[in-house]
Amino acid sequence: MVTKASVSANAISRDRSWHDSLGDGFPDSARLDSTPDRQNFTRWFTFLAETQYYAASPRARVEVQDCAALIRFAYRNSLVAHSPAWREEAEIPYDPGFGDVAKFNYPYGSLGRALFRTRPGPAEPADLEQGAFAEFADSATLLRYNTFPISRDLRAARPGDLLFFRQPAQREPFHTMLFVGNSYYQPQGSDWIVYHTGDLPGRRGEIREVRAATLLEHPDPRWRPLISNPNFLGVYRLEILR
Repeated sequence: MVTKASVSANAISRDRSWHDSLGDGFPDSARLDSTPDRQNFTRWFTFLAETQYYAASPRARVEVQDCAALIRFAYRNSLVAHSPAWREEAEIPYDPGFGDVAKFNYPYGSLGRALFRTRPGPAEPADLEQGAFAEFADSATLLRYNTFPISRDLRAARPGDLLFFRQPAQREPFHTMLFVGNSYYQPQGSDWIVYHTGDLPGRRGEIREVRAATLLEHPDPRWRPLISNPNFLGVYRLEILR
């Protein structure tokens, strides 16, 4: 029997699950607040993004068509339960041996499938119904509502951080890259970066991987992650890790 008291208790429980202690729009229930969870998420996040360059899964070949899509794909799949069935479908080339996030598994967290915040403001219990979270987020949305700034100095980047650029002359001005750090495939270097180019003139875009040291010497200065480059917005970290 549903009583007024039980309805009230459910409402209180839901309000608590949407408590936003930082006021940044993410409920505390959606944050990874333990060190093991943050480590496991970051390892899967960087591994899955880099893996799409070396051995893209069938699903990624369909889903990942621009830079934000690569981030969304790796983010979502870092939060799933990495069961044998998932591993078979994902066709990852080897088992990296990482643990899973323990706090919740996608899509069974408080946000369900709508992982990405789409507008400013603190988290509220009605956010899901009112479209404040969605399954889709472009680079501008990732920048504004799903990450927080770390530095404009690339040396501050840690594995799992995002680099953002703004190129006003382009049709899609915002662009993001993922800082991997130590590669899961290359024996040397601790400054690897992976990204999707988005559409290129006359052809579809592609996933690329480059070392930060190489990117700093990019032939087009607009793409150099330097403090002196006004098109480089800086290093950002995911809100889920704050």
